[in-house]
Amino acid sequence: MVSPPIGIIGGSGLDSIAGLADVEWRRISSPFGETSDEFCFGTLGGARLVFLPRHGRGHEIAPSEIPFRANIDALKRCGVAEIVSLSAVGSMREDLVPGDFVVIDQFVDQTFARAKSFFGSGCVAHVSMARPVCARLGDHLMTAGQAAGLGMKRGGTYVVIEGPQFSSGAESELYRLLKYDVIGMTNMPEAKLAREAEICYATVAMVTDYDCWHPDHDAVTVGHILAVLRENAEKAKALVKEVVPRLAAARGGCREGCRNALDHALITAPERRDPARLARLDAVAGRVLRPGRKEPETSSPACGKE
Repeated sequence: MVSPPIGIIGGSGLDSIAGLADVEWRRISSPFGETSDEFCFGTLGGARLVFLPRHGRGHEIAPSEIPFRANIDALKRCGVAEIVSLSAVGSMREDLVPGDFVVIDQFVDQTFARAKSFFGSGCVAHVSMARPVCARLGDHLMTAGQAAGLGMKRGGTYVVIEGPQFSSGAESELYRLLKYDVIGMTNMPEAKLAREAEICYATVAMVTDYDCWHPDHDAVTVGHILAVLRENAEKAKALVKEVVPRLAAARGGCREGCRNALDHALITAPERRDPARLARLDAVAGRVLRPGRKEPETSSPACGKE
């Protein structure tokens, strides 16, 4: 059996992956609408991956308008069981400097204008987000980052704001008082949806600048931030090149329980579930809605061209 592909979601400045072989871009259908862009299928170091630029190629989609549900649902339909998310962030700490990469372990969701669940009336579910990322993936990312010679740091809280505006000075100081580590606009509800889809998920937060709390903030130019974004994108490509083959070689179960997140999450009684909603959940929740169902293969019609 062919191993499932590894999912990579790229953030600001990262809309392609270097060194891919057998590259094919194609659109994947989802009942939750269109994805941010076509998916890029390819191989890296002999391992299969699916890459999605979160904002679309050319950064066309604002944070609040990213079709998070379609993106995660479509990745699930391609057989993806592991997602590495790369995200540009601001630093809330003096010691997290532009150019640092942080493997996040917690989130605080301050967004308010986004659809945050695949479930709802007709099929209600509640998944645990106590540990919102997969520590197993985090271990591999740290090892891969060190092998690539990157300044990786482990652990931190990512506060996700709605945007598209940056924080006010008062908000920035509040987040500092609450001891948040980095700030960005894109990893929620992405992480929540990955958990509902029973996909292992980990975030690498790529620091581009200090938020407006920093006394030198006004001295930072757009050109400087863009330069850091470009440097971070090159380092992110080196990280992906190292981590994808490692993840492919270490395939197996997940000790963190990510693949069984829905075991006790469905609340609605079977006889009261809405067939129309269930039809949309065929990929995300098929394992628990139809026990014994075979998981989708990447060569299946669901993962073909529209």
